[in-house]
Amino acid sequence: MEESNYANVTFKMYDIPTTEKPNNQEIIYDEVKTKDEMCDPPPAITGSPKKVPHVLVLVSLGVLCFILMLVIVSLSIHFAYEQRRLNITLMAQNQRLHAEMEALMRQTQDLIRDRDKLNWTMKVILEYDRFPVDQLCPQKVCQPCLDGWILFQSKCYLFTKHHYYYEWKSWISSQEFCRERNGDLVVIQSREEQEFISNHTMEYNDKNHGYWIGLSRRNTMDVRMWVDGSNLTVMFWGTEKPNYNSYCVLSNPHELPLANWMRVSCDMRNRWICESKALIGPD
Repeated sequence: MEESNYANVTFKMYDIPTTEKPNNQEIIYDEVKTKDEMCDPPPAITGSPKKVPHVLVLVSLGVLCFILMLVIVSLSIHFAYEQRRLNITLMAQNQRLHAEMEALMRQTQDLIRDRDKLNWTMKVILEYDRFPVDQLCPQKVCQPCLDGWILFQSKCYLFTKHHYYYEWKSWISSQEFCRERNGDLVVIQSREEQEFISNHTMEYNDKNHGYWIGLSRRNTMDVRMWVDGSNLTVMFWGTEKPNYNSYCVLSNPHELPLANWMRVSCDMRNRWICESKALIGPD
């Protein structure tokens, strides 16, 4: 409630005709406001304020959120597609590079193999006093072995097949025959080579005849060496009682394949086996 202050105000009458002068002096009261009340702000306007359209604002925000979500989803799909396409491209490039590397490695291996074969061939050719070009390289295409020789691993083997006694040779004559063809009597250095030789020899005449190999005794101490100067690394002696007075060795086809070496006299006549390096190196 508002506070009201009251004051007494007296009005004096000057020169008022008596006819007009009232019988009694009238006191008028009026409401006088103080200075503080004059400074008070005007009373607030009562009543409900105008409502803001909240629904429209909410709808606008929802639309903006939906549009933003669409943009984010679209960008995510786009980036995922680009990443997948990039991965596929990189995978294809890696596969192509891998295939190219494998092809280069194969080419390098082929070139190394060809180089080694050429070096091997040059070394073999240089061992010849007179290289038989017409026999080993007919029509300018070289073959690893001469006609009638058999290739095994990196060597060529000649198994003589003479049927008559006068065609057979002593150990020394057989070695000379092999040397004339740039070879030696065979030097056996492995079980595989022994089996190969046994598979290509045949029985002839009687059980005491066989094929000369390049093994002989060099002194009275029964120390045997191969014609190329190498020592014995594998041995395939037969079961017969050894004759220590015999200096040379046969491979006897009448005996077991892995036990058919036989000591005999070097002057005995037999067939023989020559061995030489193949002109073309092993693969």
